[in-house]
Amino acid sequence: MTPAEDDSENQNGDLTSEDKCKSELDSFLFEFEERAKKKTETLARNQTASKRRPDASALSKLDSSLKKNSAFVKKLRNFTGAQLEPLLKDMAGLNLTKYLSEVATALTDVKLKITDVPYAVQLCCLLHCSYAEFSGIFLECWTRILHPKKNDPVENISKLRVDLRFYGELVATGVLPFKDSLPLLGTILTTIVNRDKENHNNVSVIISFCKHCGEDFAGLVAKRVRKLCEQFGREVPRSSLLPPEKQNNVKGLFNEYYTSLCQHLLKDHAKVQAFERQNEQLLRLKGEIREDRIKQLEVMRNDLQSLLTSAETLAELLDQPLPPLPNIGRPAEGGTPETEEGSTPDGGIWEDEESRCFYQVFPNLRDYLPSVKTSTEQPSPIEPPMSEDKLDEEIKEEDLEISVAKKVDEPQKEDETLGNDEPDDPASTNTKVVLDSFLNNLPSCVNREMIDNAAVEFVVFLNTKTSRRKLVKALFSVSRTRLDLLPFYGRLVAILNPVIPEIGTALTGLLKQDFKYHLRKKDQINLESKIKVSRYIGELVKFGLFPNIEALFCLKLLLHDFTHHHIEMACNILETCGRYLYRNPESHMRTKVYLEDMMRLKSATALDIRYTNMIENAYYFVNPPETACAVKKTRPPLHEFVRKLVLRDLMYPENERKVLKQMRCLDWEDEATAEFAVQTLSKAWKIKFHRVPALASLVAGLVEHQESVGTKVVDHVLEDIRLGMEVNLPKMHQRRVSMIKYFGELYNYRLVESTDVFKVLYSLIMFGVSLNRSAPSPLDPPDSLIRIRLACTLLDTCGKFLSHSDVKTKLPYFLTHFQLYYWSKKSSPYWNGESKFPVYAQFQVDDCIEKNCPDVKVVTGYQEALNAVRTLHEKLINEYNIKKEAGGDGYGVIFPPEDDDVLYEEDEDEEEDELEIEKETENEEDFLQELEKMVSDNVQERLKEAIRPSLDIVVPMMGKNQKPDEAESSNSFVMLVRKGNKTLCKGLNVPNDSDLVKGLKRREEVERMEKEKVKKLTLDIQRMQLEDSQDSNSTDSTVPSTNTNHQRRVRYTAPKNLPFYL
Repeated sequence: MTPAEDDSENQNGDLTSEDKCKSELDSFLFEFEERAKKKTETLARNQTASKRRPDASALSKLDSSLKKNSAFVKKLRNFTGAQLEPLLKDMAGLNLTKYLSEVATALTDVKLKITDVPYAVQLCCLLHCSYAEFSGIFLECWTRILHPKKNDPVENISKLRVDLRFYGELVATGVLPFKDSLPLLGTILTTIVNRDKENHNNVSVIISFCKHCGEDFAGLVAKRVRKLCEQFGREVPRSSLLPPEKQNNVKGLFNEYYTSLCQHLLKDHAKVQAFERQNEQLLRLKGEIREDRIKQLEVMRNDLQSLLTSAETLAELLDQPLPPLPNIGRPAEGGTPETEEGSTPDGGIWEDEESRCFYQVFPNLRDYLPSVKTSTEQPSPIEPPMSEDKLDEEIKEEDLEISVAKKVDEPQKEDETLGNDEPDDPASTNTKVVLDSFLNNLPSCVNREMIDNAAVEFVVFLNTKTSRRKLVKALFSVSRTRLDLLPFYGRLVAILNPVIPEIGTALTGLLKQDFKYHLRKKDQINLESKIKVSRYIGELVKFGLFPNIEALFCLKLLLHDFTHHHIEMACNILETCGRYLYRNPESHMRTKVYLEDMMRLKSATALDIRYTNMIENAYYFVNPPETACAVKKTRPPLHEFVRKLVLRDLMYPENERKVLKQMRCLDWEDEATAEFAVQTLSKAWKIKFHRVPALASLVAGLVEHQESVGTKVVDHVLEDIRLGMEVNLPKMHQRRVSMIKYFGELYNYRLVESTDVFKVLYSLIMFGVSLNRSAPSPLDPPDSLIRIRLACTLLDTCGKFLSHSDVKTKLPYFLTHFQLYYWSKKSSPYWNGESKFPVYAQFQVDDCIEKNCPDVKVVTGYQEALNAVRTLHEKLINEYNIKKEAGGDGYGVIFPPEDDDVLYEEDEDEEEDELEIEKETENEEDFLQELEKMVSDNVQERLKEAIRPSLDIVVPMMGKNQKPDEAESSNSFVMLVRKGNKTLCKGLNVPNDSDLVKGLKRREEVERMEKEKVKKLTLDIQRMQLEDSQDSNSTDSTVPSTNTNHQRRVRYTAPKNLPFYL
C-alpha cells in the first residue's frame, strides 16, 4: 500500500468515526427535544387541570362502593407497568373521592422498579386531572415518607432511589405544586449529601437522581454530550423547568458531594496500597501470608473498585474531571504468594479433575449409617505441632535424639498413642474372624470403589477400639514392596477421618517417628523401608492428613544431611507431594526455597550420576520448565469446515454419504477453495489408518463430478511418496505408511493405473539403493527397513487386483526383484550378532508373497536371489529379442561385472537418454517412409492388373420360370436360343459325369474357399485394430475413470431424490 493510499484510508476511518459521533449527537438532541416537549405539554395540562375536572354530579354517577374501590386500592399497592391499562379502565368507572387518602398512601408505599416510574407518573397525572384534592393529599404522604429523620440512617436505599426519582418526576410534571414540593426536594437532597460525605453509602441514590432528573433540576449535561456539541458547533441543550439560579444551587450541592467522594476514593486507594506493601514485606520475611490478611485485602480491593466505578459515573454526569489514580488492579506479586515459574499451571493445584476427586471427594459416611456423627474433637497428637518459628530455626540434634528414644520404645508408645487396653465389650469369635478377613483383604483393594466400600464396611461393622488399633497397625505395616497401596490406604484414612480422627492422628505420628528414626540411623540399609515412609508421608500430605508444614520440615531435615539415602528419600517426597506443595499458596514460597537449596547442593557436591539424575527429575517434576505454547494456525471458516468434514466427520462410516454431498457443494470454481480441498484430501496421515479407504472412496465419488480432483490428489500423493524416499526421516515413517496405503486404495478405486503402481514399487527398491558395503547410500542405509514395509503395505492393499491377464506376469517379476532387495538388506554386515535382523520384516515379506502371489518361488539367500534375477533377465532377453551389449554378458547395466557395486542404479546420464530418443525417432521415420512406399507400390501393381471378365450370365426372368425335368443323375440347365427377334429359354439336362458339370463345380468350390479366406483376414484385421485402440486408450488416457486394467471396488453412488443440503 502506498503512503497516499494509507493516508486516504486513515481519512476514511476518521470520517466514519466523525459521522458516528455526529449521528449520536443528532439522536440525543432529537430525543431531548421530544422529551422536553412532552414534559412541557404534560406540565401545562396538569397546571390547567382545574378547568377540565369533572363536577360533583358527574362523579356521583360513578361507582363509589367500598368493595370495588378497596379492590382498586389493593391493586395500586402492587402496581407494575403492565397493570396501567387495566387500572385506567377500572378508574374510569370508579368514584375515588372518598378514597383519595388510601390511593395516595398506596402510591407512596408501593415498591416500584425504576422502569415502572413513567407508568406510575401517568396514573398520577390522570388522578390529578380528575380530583382536585389528590395533589394536596399526595404531597402530605410524600412529606411523611421522604422527610428525613434526625440522625437516622436510610433503611432501604433501593426504595429511596426509586422514590426520589418518582417524586422528582411528579414535581417536574406539575402533579405536585412547585411552591410546596420544591422545598421538600431541596431538603431531602441537602440532608442526603451532608450526612453521606464520609461513607458515601447513598452514592447510588445521587447517581440515579442525576441521571433521570438532573437535567430538569440541576441543568446537568453529560460530559460526552458537551464535548460533541463543542466539536460540531451545536448549542448545549438546557432544561427550562427551573431558573438557572436554582439549577446552579442544586448542581453546586452535587459537586460538593462529588468532591468528598473523590477524597474518599484517594484515601481508600492509599490504604489499599499500604496494605499491599505490608503483605509484600510479610511475604519476603516469612515466606507466606495469613489467610485472613488475604481475604481482607480482597475485600478492600472490591470496595475500592466499586467506589471507583461510582466516581467515574458521577464524574461523567456532572462533567467533572476524575482524579488521577495509579493502577489498582491485582499486582503480580502482592497479596498472594508468587506464581511465576509455573507455580499454578492451569489455575489449580491438581493435574486434572480425576486427581482432584480422588484426593478431595469422599463418600459421606452418614449416608450409610445415620447414627454416625462427625467428630469435632481432635485427639492429642503424639508430638507437639510444628510451628513456623520452629521451622525457621536451625535443626537441633536434640530433636533427632528424642525421636530415637521414641523409636526404641515404639511398642509402648504405640499403646499410649492409641489408648490403654481398657476392657472393651467381649467380642465374639465371629467378629474377630470378620476383622481378620477384612485386614487380609485390605491389600487387594486396588481401586477407588473397593477402598470406599472397605471404609464403609469398617465403620458399619468393625468400629471398636480394638479394631481401630489393629487397623492402624495394618496400615502402618504395609509391605515395603507394595508402594501402589499407599494412595488407597491414604484415601481410607481420609474417609474415616471425619468420624474416627484418632486413626489419622495415630498413623501420622507413627510415620513421623519412623521417618526420624531412619534419618537418625544414617545407615545404608533398609532403603525400601525409607522410600515407603517418604512416599507414605507424601500421599497423606495430599489428603490433608499430614500437615504441609510438617512435610516441609521433613524435607528440611533431609536437606540438612543431603547424602546417600537421604537424597532418595527427599526425591521421593518431592515426586509424591512436591507439586502439591509447590502449587499450594500456603507452602509455595518455602517449597521454592527448598528446591533452590537442593539444586545448589547438587551443584556444590560431587554426586554420583544416578543421584544427579534423580535430583533433576524431582526438581523438574515439581517445577517443570516453561514451554512455548503451540500457536494455532488461523484459517478461514470455509477451510475449517473442509477440515472438519474430511478429518473428523469422515471418521464415522455413517457420515460418508453426508460428507460426499457437502464436499460436492463446495465452490470448486474458486481456485483457493479447490486447492485447499485437494490438499486436505491428499493428507492421508492426518486421519486414522483404518479410515484411509473411506478417504479414497470420497475422492472417487468426487471424480464423478470434478474430474480434475482425482488427478491432483494422485499427483500430491506421488510427490509425498517421492519426498519420503528423498528425505528418509524416521519421524516420517508413519506418514509414509499412510500415504502408500492411500496410494493403493486410490488404485483400488480406479484412480491410478497399474503401471503407476509398479513404477512406485520398483522405485522403492531402486531409488538410491546401493550395495557397496563401504559406501552405503544415505537415502537407504543398511539399518533402514522402512521400504520393505512400504512395499508390503502397498501389495497388501492392492495386490489382489494385480492378478488379471494384463498385469498377471508383472507381479511375479517384481516379487523376484523384491526378494533380492530384501536379502541384500538381511545379508548386510550391519546385522551381526549384536544387532539381529528384525523378525517382523521377514514375516511381512513371507506373508506378502503368500497372500498376493503364492506361485513365486521363495528364495533362502542372497546368492539364490541374485541367480533368480539373472535367470529372469535372461528369459526376458530371449523372449523379447533384446540385443546384448557388445562384449558383455547380456545383463547390461542391471548387473555390472562386480555384483557388490550398485543394484538397479539409474546410470544413464542425460546425454545418453537424448541420443537414445533421437535414435528411436529416426527409426520411426524410416519405418513410416518404407510403409508409405510399400503401400503406394501395391496400389500401382493392382492398377496394372487386367480385369477379368465375369463368367456368370444374368438369368432373365423368363428363364427363372422355366423348370426342366430333373433327374438324380443329371443337372438341369437353361439354354437361351434366339429365334428371329425373340429370346427363348429351353431346359437342358446334363449328366453329372460330364466335363461341363465337373468344371462348374470345381470353379464354385475355389470361389467359396477364396471368400472364406478373405472373410477370415478381414475379421482378424478388425480384431487387431480393436486391441490396438484399447491399448492406446489405456496408455494415453489421463482420466482415471477410463482405467480397465483391473477389477474395481464398487464405487459409491449417491441415491437419487435426496434433499440437497450443506
